[in-house]
Amino acid sequence: MYELTINQLSHAEFLSQYWQKRPLLIKGGFSEFEDPIEPEELAGLAMEESIESRLITNHNSDWQSYHGPFEDFSKLTEQHSTLLVQAVDHWHPIAAQLLEPFRFIPNWRIDDLMVSYSTPHGGVGPHLDQYDVFIIQGQGKRHWRVGLPDANLKQFAQNKSLLQVEQFDAEIDAILEPGDILYIPPGCPHEGYAVENALNYSVGFRAPDQKDFLSGFADHLIDSEGGKTRYCDPMLSIRESKGQLTSTEVNDIQRLMQDALSDPEQLKHWLGTMLSQPKHDMDLAPLAPPLLHTELANYITTNDIIERAGGVRTIYQVLTDSIVLSVNGDNYSLATKHLESIKLLTDLPHFSGSEIEDSLNCIEFAQMLTRLINEGTYFLQEDD
Repeated sequence: MYELTINQLSHAEFLSQYWQKRPLLIKGGFSEFEDPIEPEELAGLAMEESIESRLITNHNSDWQSYHGPFEDFSKLTEQHSTLLVQAVDHWHPIAAQLLEPFRFIPNWRIDDLMVSYSTPHGGVGPHLDQYDVFIIQGQGKRHWRVGLPDANLKQFAQNKSLLQVEQFDAEIDAILEPGDILYIPPGCPHEGYAVENALNYSVGFRAPDQKDFLSGFADHLIDSEGGKTRYCDPMLSIRESKGQLTSTEVNDIQRLMQDALSDPEQLKHWLGTMLSQPKHDMDLAPLAPPLLHTELANYITTNDIIERAGGVRTIYQVLTDSIVLSVNGDNYSLATKHLESIKLLTDLPHFSGSEIEDSLNCIEFAQMLTRLINEGTYFLQEDD
């Protein structure tokens, strides 16, 4: 539905020249762009308890931030206001298609689709993000300024939930029109204000930091009852000072911690769980009544189209003699002969029953797909 062009750059050229290096204005990235969602639909999502939303106003330089769900939109004034809704791809199948052109970036790095609606002069102010983002201009126009990373820029809080940055020199200063796209790497200061009523679509990417990985792995060790090797020192000798922690002991402790990470199979299973875990609720429709895996081959015909629900996170890892498929935080161990079928599940938003016909005859694959269909993460496309 959406075909991305990046200023006559190939995907490989974009990655080598711009990805996490410098911002890029992509004029006409989506030609003849049509909005997948209307402002009224966005407002409807912002009224839902399970969907994260914010409303930001900046009247007379007085920045205020309000969190949804919203019962009314009296604060969404004719000027100086912005409504933002997170993870719209989880709830709006048509909008979710906007993520597909950006899947030349690995699945596990893609986070979600945030959509914002702004009245003239509305925005969130100058700020920094610690992740990559593509911002797509929908209806209306928006004036953007983007700078290069500057460690000397000071950040400050306008209020408890709105962190901004001081003014910066602009590398990009442009008004975006429908179909234009702005790529912003981590740490680049940026600000955008609507010139007229405007919709914007932000494709954000995950970038866990060290504490995210370490705390997540520690939780995994607790849940799996791992990491039970204790510190020991059979060669302990008398030392001059009782209060000293020696460099050798520090190295031993570091090695003890590193040993917990040294099992590649355990590490990959944990990463599959962590990196496929969605951060937001999603609109899943469990199958009723649920299927038995013995019924799956008859349930799916060769002409059926199997779709992946919006927001479902899927990745796989090839181990020594098996494949770990991770879907929304759950791992499935499958034989390597199913690799091509697994790629269909992870790489494409939909595929035909004929493409996985051989795998459906395998009990372990049928059990896995039956569970996913029963949960609603995958479903058969309905006839129009």
